[in-house]
Amino acid sequence: MENTNSNNVNSFQKQKNKEEMKKQLITFALMIFLTLIAFGAVISEAMPSMFVVPFILFLAVVQVGFQFYYFMHMKDKGHDMPAVMIYGGIWAALLTLAGLILIVWW
Repeated sequence: MENTNSNNVNSFQKQKNKEEMKKQLITFALMIFLTLIAFGAVISEAMPSMFVVPFILFLAVVQVGFQFYYFMHMKDKGHDMPAVMIYGGIWAALLTLAGLILIVWW
């Protein structure tokens, strides 16, 4: 007699893995596309450098978000402590940057 419950679990896990891989491939393609947009913005010289730099920084922040949520699996349950540490590190970096800017320009 075959264990049908095990087969259902295996097929569910295969479907879940397939969907996860699809999401990761789409995210990877979007990241490559964003990189090409950044290169295009620099190469085309259509925008002044005053606007290109913030635009590239914005694209970089979007790509970091993709990295965190899809490739580092921050969107999944059970990653609460790593998320707290990463967000705490970002907060500490922003505070340090703000402090240094305040010291230099005031």
